[in-house]
Amino acid sequence: MTLPCEEGTWFAVPLRQGGYGTGVVARHSPDGSIVLAYLFGPKRHEVPSLAEASKVTRKDALKVIMVGALGFIEGIWPIIGKSDSWKRKEWQMPKFVRRDDISRTAWLVTYDENNPNQVVTEECVSFDITGYERDALSGAGAVEMVLTRLLS
Repeated sequence: MTLPCEEGTWFAVPLRQGGYGTGVVARHSPDGSIVLAYLFGPKRHEVPSLAEASKVTRKDALKVIMVGALGFIEGIWPIIGKSDSWKRKEWQMPKFVRRDDISRTAWLVTYDENNPNQVVTEECVSFDITGYERDALSGAGAVEMVLTRLLS
């Protein structure tokens, strides 16, 4: 599987009711199948320029998410371009929280800095922990729906 982008590549996410959100590839698995993406607004009517898209910082992200690479590989998500000013250390691999609703148990999951498909540690934490994104792998369509909801 050949991923048509690399770390620091900005892309557009088509929204379900028209328009686009944007994102940046912060990490990807060595085989190119999984991407850690930071997602942003505002909703735009057209795919923005690289200069416009890359004005944001990680603190502006609406969502940080693990996504399968199909949207990139099939060309559904337009590639905007790679930023020359992108610095990996400024776009960290965050920890995620995984919850089991039945047992009311939760784990804080740390992934390898170089591979968002490789768990490094899992730490049992309070079920009510906040401040972390859900540990899940989403498909392109699910990401489009989430970003559409966030930008509506």
